[in-house]
Amino acid sequence: MNGDGTTGPDRAADREGDRPARADGPAPGSGPDAGRVPRRDHAVRAAVERGLLGPDHPVVALLDVTGVRASVAALHAAFEAVTAPGTPVLHAFAVKATPLVPVLRLLHERGIGAEVASPGELALAAAAGIPPGRTVLDSPAKTPAELREALALGVAVNADNPQELDRIDALVRSTDTSSPIGIRVNPQVGAGSIGALSTATATSKFGVALRDEGARAWIVRAYADRPWLTRLHAHSGSQGMPLPLMARGVAETYALAEEINRRVGRHQVDTVDIGGGLPVDFGSDATAPTYEQYARLLARAAPGLFDGRYGLVTEFGRSLLAKHGTVLARVEYTKSAGGRAVAVTHAGVQVATRTVYAPESWPLRIAAYDAKGHPKPGPDVVQDVAGPACFAGDLLAEGRPLPLLEQGDHVAALDTGAYCFAHHYAYNSLVRPGVYGFTPAGDAVRFAVVREPQTLAEIVTESGGAHAHALTGL
Repeated sequence: MNGDGTTGPDRAADREGDRPARADGPAPGSGPDAGRVPRRDHAVRAAVERGLLGPDHPVVALLDVTGVRASVAALHAAFEAVTAPGTPVLHAFAVKATPLVPVLRLLHERGIGAEVASPGELALAAAAGIPPGRTVLDSPAKTPAELREALALGVAVNADNPQELDRIDALVRSTDTSSPIGIRVNPQVGAGSIGALSTATATSKFGVALRDEGARAWIVRAYADRPWLTRLHAHSGSQGMPLPLMARGVAETYALAEEINRRVGRHQVDTVDIGGGLPVDFGSDATAPTYEQYARLLARAAPGLFDGRYGLVTEFGRSLLAKHGTVLARVEYTKSAGGRAVAVTHAGVQVATRTVYAPESWPLRIAAYDAKGHPKPGPDVVQDVAGPACFAGDLLAEGRPLPLLEQGDHVAALDTGAYCFAHHYAYNSLVRPGVYGFTPAGDAVRFAVVREPQTLAEIVTESGGAHAHALTGL
């Protein structure tokens, strides 16, 4: 539903053309955090008033477009401040963080490319109008067909391992390609606080393990034998990774690029892909750490990387989108169990899978709103916020102090713009919620459809409904 009361997408997001708009820096007093809470409160109230959330659609996702644009501007400004003038820099959004075509289009129009890790993500980037030349393919399990397509299109490719490089060798000999090609290395600098997201451990599945015996010599030889290898890639980690450790991984990758160029006697590695993974503060509305802090830390750790001799690629995902998403759900029932208040809502494991299964690593902030979508007043009461799935652990929050929730109220799971509502987990065949972008429009709120709510018919189709008798005749 648009700000004028009509339904349908925001046509401002449908402009044609592959050239991204100029990325302006943030205006004084602005930034990703400016006005976030009042914008969110206003959008929640408007979503309730306009029926985006109601008995037929008891859970929706909201995306703060103003906030996303501000985060993009902050990213551009941070790296422009530390790189030499004229340095080619591609900020490629990690599509896995929020794989929604309108989101990718919004980012593209603000000068952001795409980092993809599957044929599906490559198709999403293409559907959003992101040119192959602004797309990077990373995956530890690329098939020959995937590699062939990427090289034919001119998508940048980072080889994960020696066997994959052998495949690329054969394809390069038979394919006229403009793709920049590099090798992904694992600097093996160590883990952060979330092991599953630490990609630079001694035994990580990603890249060529740089400290393993003979690995460094193999890498240098690989570049010496292949003049078309012009990039070097590393990604040290994600949420839970301390910035100094991330910076150390980047510095060691830069040092390797310098060594390769020195040993082969030419400036062959001309671009370093430093990955992404900037952590997000899920404990407050503040953006922390900031892109500015990280960029300045990198410039101190590896100053030669920013002096104009190397192009740069980044692959940020969560840090661009997480703070700008809200999952809003109706409280269907309230009860008491063991003396603790429990609010049963329609948001749980299907939209916040990591939080439900690993709450210690992925806690979410919860905001309480009344039946009309206004912030809920009243003293805090310790209570559980439960989801709709049929297992006991389906909890958005456990033992959380909040104003006492009542039937018909609403709860908002905050900071869910990445790895949440776009990654539906079909437990109990729960429907995917609708996703709506919003921007302020004077005293009103303008909404645009990002993804329609899933229908029951679609669930049946995806569950083999057209083949209902397939097994009975065997």
